[in-house]
Amino acid sequence: MSKTIDEIVARHGDRKPIVAILQDIQEEYRYLPKEALFYLADKIDTSIAKIYSVATFYENFSLEPKGKYVIKICDGTACHVRKSIPILNALRNKLSLSETQKTTPDGLFTVETVSCLGACGLAPVMTVNDKVYPAMTPESATALLEELK
Repeated sequence: MSKTIDEIVARHGDRKPIVAILQDIQEEYRYLPKEALFYLADKIDTSIAKIYSVATFYENFSLEPKGKYVIKICDGTACHVRKSIPILNALRNKLSLSETQKTTPDGLFTVETVSCLGACGLAPVMTVNDKVYPAMTPESATALLEELK
């Protein structure tokens, strides 16, 4: 892990932009491992508190492992009114997930809700690794899971 982080830090030069470095670490590991945060703090000579505060401030950072496919179900007003919750429930049921367990044990899928994906006219919407899927239903969402497997 240290070699990878060394390479990421080196790519960013002398400025050491914490957010950009954390983005690259998360892209590499699909989350921010605790060991990586401690190593980074030491590597760029800053406190672990500062690294942790940045990692927990931004919603896109995750301190827990995410699946190969990150599925985000929009639960904004337009999507909620057009029944996004049955889609969420169908995915959780199909993958045996709960509100607290968001990632499948095999590390293939992570299912999350978000406040808005900015595609209200296409509601209900979900994304898989940032690819937008409009006008979803519980049936089309579970069919998509089968395609992704």
